[in-house]
Amino acid sequence: MNILIANDDGVFAPGIQALAEALRPLGRVVVVAPESERSGFSSALTLDRPLRPIQIAEDVWAVNGTPADCVYLSMNGLFDFEFDLVVSGINSGANLGDDVLYSGTVGAAFEGRLMKQPAIAVSLAGPDVRAYNNKEDYAQAAQWVHDFIASGLPSLPPRHIFNINIPDVPQLKGAQITYQGRRAQSKPITSHVDPRGRQVYWIGLAGEAGTDPQRVSSHIDLDFFAVANGYVSVTPIQMDATNYAVLEDLQISLSQ
Repeated sequence: MNILIANDDGVFAPGIQALAEALRPLGRVVVVAPESERSGFSSALTLDRPLRPIQIAEDVWAVNGTPADCVYLSMNGLFDFEFDLVVSGINSGANLGDDVLYSGTVGAAFEGRLMKQPAIAVSLAGPDVRAYNNKEDYAQAAQWVHDFIASGLPSLPPRHIFNINIPDVPQLKGAQITYQGRRAQSKPITSHVDPRGRQVYWIGLAGEAGTDPQRVSSHIDLDFFAVANGYVSVTPIQMDATNYAVLEDLQISLSQ
């Protein structure tokens, strides 16, 4: 099996190093990742300048582009072979609820949505993960991903991916299939004056997990709840954002 690994934390991030090491027993692993952090780029592609992939080690490439660029290049001519699976991560920080709209980790996985097997976005969730600098800190999460793939990926409809969030806890309680939660309004922006007297702004932190009406059967929890209780959250998400439930009503209202 040929496995493509990308991320949004950059090619030298400890999470992607741990993931690559854990998945090598499953087949050929090729890492193609941004040359530096590209968090928050979602599914953006670089269209205003050329991309320059640079091989920095055997089966490891750095790209001066976005996470989605890395997968796009890899699937469309950078290599003379095809990939069977795309795995994005391991991200330093959760991608829960509305995070998936902004996440470069999820964006890279979505770029691999047409593969033979469902693409996977993987994130490590916890208050301290941003400070982790060693691949050993991601070892438990990476091993879980290995086992998830090795046991045979569950099937998904076309153009769907798995969004996986693994809690940073000493002992995982297991895994739960979850639905995507919601976040409250983001925290306010922070304003400062730089040394040259110019007004600058920092984007506010993500909002807290919000309450969400139950959408599915009572034995399925939302992603925030699973992670908060020590379970790996496995959420199937899709590219098609159409709200089919309101299509007919909208059609009727527009035709009146």
